[in-house]
Amino acid sequence: MKKKTAQSFCLGHAMERCLCEAVARLRPLYHDGPEDRPDSLLRDYPDPLEVVAGLEVLIDLLFPGRRRSTDISADELGVFLTRRLSTAWRHLRPELEKALPFRARGAAARAEARTRRPAPAPNARAESFAIIRALIERLPEIRKLLIEDVKAAYEGDPAALTYAEVQLAYPGLLAIASHRLAHELYALDVPIVPRIMSEWTHAQTGVDIHPGARIGHGFFIDHATGVVIGETCRIGHRVKLYQGVTLGAKSFPLDARGRPIKHIQRHPTVEDDVVIYAHATILGGDTVIGHDSTIGGNVWLTKSVPPNSRILTEGPRLIIREGAKAD
Repeated sequence: MKKKTAQSFCLGHAMERCLCEAVARLRPLYHDGPEDRPDSLLRDYPDPLEVVAGLEVLIDLLFPGRRRSTDISADELGVFLTRRLSTAWRHLRPELEKALPFRARGAAARAEARTRRPAPAPNARAESFAIIRALIERLPEIRKLLIEDVKAAYEGDPAALTYAEVQLAYPGLLAIASHRLAHELYALDVPIVPRIMSEWTHAQTGVDIHPGARIGHGFFIDHATGVVIGETCRIGHRVKLYQGVTLGAKSFPLDARGRPIKHIQRHPTVEDDVVIYAHATILGGDTVIGHDSTIGGNVWLTKSVPPNSRILTEGPRLIIREGAKAD
């Protein structure tokens, strides 16, 4: 018994020493200051769990039953919506307040301040209230857009047999709903929070839409997985994408210090009534896909095409030998 006790003591002491040594080496790697740095200690930053909780409540408000089971009668709908709005406010408002100071103290903002006078520091608390009110005031318009998106999915997919199926099961619709909410905050110049929303959506659906992308009504992503839409994309009305489509940047212009220049058009413009098939890649801020065009699967495109175009690749010839033995 004494031998086991001695061994346990030695093991415990060794573990304690190991932990202390690791902490001593780790502590200098965390910077505890207000600057936005790669080694920052993420204290008093927006809480991703709270942001996602607020996003899910808003999605549940826009599509009751999409995120959680619910049974709402017509005369209870007003109470349901009021409660959901109140809950979303409680989740999101404090996180907006934490995020707003990064307008001035973010790494890019500090770099840009060398060439222009920085804006005065905002009253983050007061502005967070104004922003959450602005988002809530936009919800009816977002709901109207999403109704058109549901119709586009139903009409654009022969496998869709009910609107309920689209609303409850389609990952592309979840991605679009989340994006339309995140985009409103992006348009209000909210740092960090919209990206937390979009990256949660990316993990949930396989669709990566930067919150800065502008997307018109009647948008449909069929199958969804692997779609990438960059920050400065401009997408018109009634556009349909299939899985694996990339609307990306062709190159990154660099500043005098060799860093990518931000806030410039880097991603394509897709005009109205365009269909882009699976795994097509369209790159470049000066690339415009004209209206009523069709881009075939696996196309690699880095230049503009006029309206009513049909763009296809000429791939290897497929040979089918019926009844022949394999060589």
